[in-house]
Amino acid sequence: MKLLDKNLTKVILDSLGEGLFTVDKDFRVNSMNRAAEEILGLHKSEVIGDFCKNIFKTKRCFAECPLEGVLEKGENIYDIESEFCHQSGKKIPVRLNAAVLKNEDKQPIGGVISFRDMSYLEKIQKNLIGSTNFYGVIGQHKSMIDIYSLIEEVAESDSSVLIVGESGTGKEMIANAIQEISKRKSEPYIKINCSVFPPTILASELFGHVKGAFTDAVKDRIGRFELADKGTIFLDEIAEMPLQMQVQLLRVLQEGTFERVGESITRKVDVRVLAATNKNIQKEMEEGRFREDLFYRLNVIPINIPPLRKHRSDIPHLVQHFINKYSLISSKEINEIDDEAMDLLASYSWPGNIRELENAIEYAFARTKDTIIHASKLPPNIRMHMDYSDRYTQEETTSTKVDEYRRLRQVLEKHHWNRSKAAAELNMGRTTLWRKMKALDLDK
Repeated sequence: MKLLDKNLTKVILDSLGEGLFTVDKDFRVNSMNRAAEEILGLHKSEVIGDFCKNIFKTKRCFAECPLEGVLEKGENIYDIESEFCHQSGKKIPVRLNAAVLKNEDKQPIGGVISFRDMSYLEKIQKNLIGSTNFYGVIGQHKSMIDIYSLIEEVAESDSSVLIVGESGTGKEMIANAIQEISKRKSEPYIKINCSVFPPTILASELFGHVKGAFTDAVKDRIGRFELADKGTIFLDEIAEMPLQMQVQLLRVLQEGTFERVGESITRKVDVRVLAATNKNIQKEMEEGRFREDLFYRLNVIPINIPPLRKHRSDIPHLVQHFINKYSLISSKEINEIDDEAMDLLASYSWPGNIRELENAIEYAFARTKDTIIHASKLPPNIRMHMDYSDRYTQEETTSTKVDEYRRLRQVLEKHHWNRSKAAAELNMGRTTLWRKMKALDLDK
């Protein structure tokens, strides 16, 4: 019976689409399913008995190892982003879960990792970036063009950058664009959100710790700054950083040195710092929550991202971008949005900015069975704004139409008024282009 159970378990595990492997308490691999073999380009006979870090070759094997975490704390970990190394040497982005394996007496005997290959998302992103404006950042409004120009001008600089903007405006996307064209683009790029960790843990996350530095410090651990050496670190929600931590960060910016938590050895790193916040930094400084000296160190290159309501003419571009994105992800043949729905999106105030707009399109995709998104499929809070005359001034309306008129005419003239070619460059359907031309009297 036990042999039958074992064979059935093997059949079940090999039928899974997710990769899965198990290790013993010494981190030696003792089983692997078929999906893991296919994702990694390996046969289980090549890896059974070897240490998992020799096989998967990821940064997390040496810092923040998920298996170490679950075996030390006895708590499972879910949806961690990482990357494994294929036999060919190619890096494979994955999302993984880690859990403790226990025997019949409830004693831990090892760990299990399940993971999904996320390469398809990278392919989708590359397809989308090919048709966007600036390294994945969408927008042709003058305020956005000015930001692109600034990023290109400082591409070779190692100076710190402070990105300021409301929540959902795309601060991380701007940071990614900076990294994409910087001279450090081939070096490590490490991100951390300063608002999600308590002060003691944040210090360890940034600078590392030594064994015994605090209760859960059972072994030495390197921090994000050491991982980012020679590369770039992105500190999101920088205004949430405690004052004591701000002093330590200031020292890194001034001298390039720091100590791990619980250690007196001074270490040196070469890291470019990109920081972002959605708070009013001036107010934070006035109220004593943010150090002026740190602000001036970070604000060497300031980038202020406008809220979406300040560049409404970019809404059609963003909408089409998200339609393309979710049509690829969902495999639905939805490629247009009707006039009424677009009017609603263009008139809405967008307190959640671009993130809220993306959520609205995702919501509409989930509800749409046709090939066109209709107003009735938009979220209820947006449909409530049918009467939008008071949502933005006549001046803003006129400005948006002028921008759209110039953009369409420029592309149409470039292609000698061939609507198919113009629609392809504008990344919209021919029907949508014709509708816009009629609305702007370009059909004449």
